[in-house]
Amino acid sequence: MSTYLTGIEKAFTGVGTTLEITAFAVIMGLVLGLVIALMKMSKLRVLRGIGSVYVEILRGTPLLVQALIWYNGLPALIQGLGGDFTWRGTGVLVGIIACGINSSAYVAEIIRAGLQAVDQGQTEAARSLGLSQRKTMRFVIIPQAIRIILPAMGNEFITLIKETAVLSVIAIEEITRKGVLWASQSWNFWEAYLGVAIVYLCLTIPLSRVVAYAERRMAVSDRSS
Repeated sequence: MSTYLTGIEKAFTGVGTTLEITAFAVIMGLVLGLVIALMKMSKLRVLRGIGSVYVEILRGTPLLVQALIWYNGLPALIQGLGGDFTWRGTGVLVGIIACGINSSAYVAEIIRAGLQAVDQGQTEAARSLGLSQRKTMRFVIIPQAIRIILPAMGNEFITLIKETAVLSVIAIEEITRKGVLWASQSWNFWEAYLGVAIVYLCLTIPLSRVVAYAERRMAVSDRSS
């Protein structure tokens, strides 16, 4: 029994790193995702093309591969061009960049769907009142879209917590990496990986309940309005 508790304890020491990466990656993904979503909805064909290619590349390649490109590929490329660059001591930053950029492609589609779900009449009404296109988007469309995309954004946060597990391959000591290190030292593989699974469940189950509660509250609010 003590080895099972030790496995949970070892995995739990990586919770701080996992949550740090996830939180900053979500913020980064939200900012970039909004920009990409607006690009994909732009009237300019070039901007729509850039946004579409960005989303297709990031959604079409695994996060693991993207993390390896950032951590190993980019320094090798810079060194091959005569530069001197490594990520030494900044593994968490690599994790934030890799997860944030990857998440931005999915967030962009969530935001785009949310913006397009707002009734077109809202835009027409705002423009008839003299609001510019930018003010219409800022004060009318985006506030309504936030209510629509909030549950999906909550699910993206939960998904990102689990996806940080792939960062263990670039030596970031998050939850999975802590479990792997202890397993390799103690040979208690079952206990170590079970502990990792339990810690992830302790994080994701409460968050899933919060997201589900928010969805129910918004559904009730929509029916009563």
